[in-house]
Amino acid sequence: MTRESLLKDEKLSVAVSRHPSLSSTQILTVCLIYEMGKGKSSWWLPYLMHLPRCYDIFATFGEFEKQALQVSDAIWAAERAISKARSEQNEANQLMAELNLKPQLLTFRAWCWAAATISSRTLHIPWDEAGCLCPVGDLFNYAAPGEETFCSEEVDGRLCASSFQATSLLNGDRAHKSNVEVLDAHDLRLTDGAYEEDVAAYCFYARQNYLKGEQVLLCYGTYTNLELLEHYGFLLNENPNDKVFIPLEPEIYSSCSWPKELLYIHQNGKPSFSLLSALRLWTTPPSKRRSLGQLAYSGSPLSTDNEIQVMKWIAKKCNLVLKNLPTSTEEDSLLLSSINEIQDLHSVVELEKAISASRGEIRSFLEANKLQNVASGNNLLLSSKARRSMERLKLAVQWRARYKKILLDCIFNCTETIDSLTCGKYLPFKLA
Repeated sequence: MTRESLLKDEKLSVAVSRHPSLSSTQILTVCLIYEMGKGKSSWWLPYLMHLPRCYDIFATFGEFEKQALQVSDAIWAAERAISKARSEQNEANQLMAELNLKPQLLTFRAWCWAAATISSRTLHIPWDEAGCLCPVGDLFNYAAPGEETFCSEEVDGRLCASSFQATSLLNGDRAHKSNVEVLDAHDLRLTDGAYEEDVAAYCFYARQNYLKGEQVLLCYGTYTNLELLEHYGFLLNENPNDKVFIPLEPEIYSSCSWPKELLYIHQNGKPSFSLLSALRLWTTPPSKRRSLGQLAYSGSPLSTDNEIQVMKWIAKKCNLVLKNLPTSTEEDSLLLSSINEIQDLHSVVELEKAISASRGEIRSFLEANKLQNVASGNNLLLSSKARRSMERLKLAVQWRARYKKILLDCIFNCTETIDSLTCGKYLPFKLA
């Protein structure tokens, strides 16, 4: 299902032609809503009937779920997604009105459904940036790229080396092009499917031999948990591509040539190659930075004292970030248990007890959704809207809990390194 195939409908095609300012994705969204409006007369009905009825991408988040993310960057991402969805719907409203769609298909909820279908299920095609919907091909669940196909530290290292050379040789444009080519080459190896013109079909390739009954997983590319939640509506318990960005002083950026997107903490709590190198250089007196620059850019510690100073700075920054968040990991764990308990209840009596005993954030959620009264208990059992809202709250809490775990793991790793360097038991790298 593509824009091209759906626009064979003459009425739709004529209407769309009058709105050239709409993006290809907006047009595909309208086409999908229009196709849904055909009901049983749609040739795509068997496929449309099997699409999810709802999604949990950021554009569907309510105010409470959005604030439950707690981290400002995540809240901003959710606000941006919601604003973008509303803006794109407003721009397409005139076209949809001309198509005489049913009232329920003109709502923001309907737009979010279609936009989420496209965001989370379309596959890349070279001739249309909106992509295509591929029956059966969009059933595969996501598997993050494994270490055998992708090494972020390796890419970091190559980018850092080329960045240093670019600064030294004043050849930024050519170095930047080389960097893009390195990343593009990696990205191409991180996907398990592509449209192949010689067979005029979308082809998928397995990374392993599957036995009968095993779930087939496909890689769509590299995504952090925040990106997965924003565009696909789920996250992974163990995501090797997850990362946390901590606030850095402006002087850190000006003292090195690495892009900001490389200065982060890995999902295992270890600072990235680039972040360590940048901090090692930044904590060095300005008069010595030039002479020690090559050593820092190669990824080597500059001295034991410098390494301890860097580790203390990172641990302190992580502690400060955690301290400024409204809840602890323990509180998040208790909240997730409460959500799971309520979701698993199947009688009004049990639910009434759980609601009356609720406290804190879960109580605020129930009140915000008018579910705190006994009379509302039955509504919670029956309302799909309330269940979806609670599921999105759960996703938000799961995301922030993983975010905090990365910071805690980083503090542990930094403290362990400091202890080892102080005691002289071992050095994590060969010191100059």
